[in-house]
Amino acid sequence: MKIQHDSPGIYSAFGGDPELSTLVDMYVDEMPDRIETITQALSAGDMDLLQRTAHQMKGACGSYGFDQLTPFALAVESSVRECQSITAIQAAVRELVEMCDQVRAGQPN
Repeated sequence: MKIQHDSPGIYSAFGGDPELSTLVDMYVDEMPDRIETITQALSAGDMDLLQRTAHQMKGACGSYGFDQLTPFALAVESSVRECQSITAIQAAVRELVEMCDQVRAGQPN
């Protein structure tokens, strides 16, 4: 069952490619798990896991055609790596999660 979202969404550059759309769909379907990992890592204070997950997302989102997410994943990774304040890290995570919540499979209507 596909979840219906109210926001317009962020679509992959590859969403209309019949050869890649299945991979994009899987990436989108796994996004809630990625968000959960990020938010749990932050809550637990596991900055290593948070930085590692943001780094992986930074690379993967571009590979799956979601280039819009790259700067947000980079911001989380950088804020942790640079030992910024917890407030700055929380803000970066919040922005990344907000963007990830907009990721959609397929193409816009």
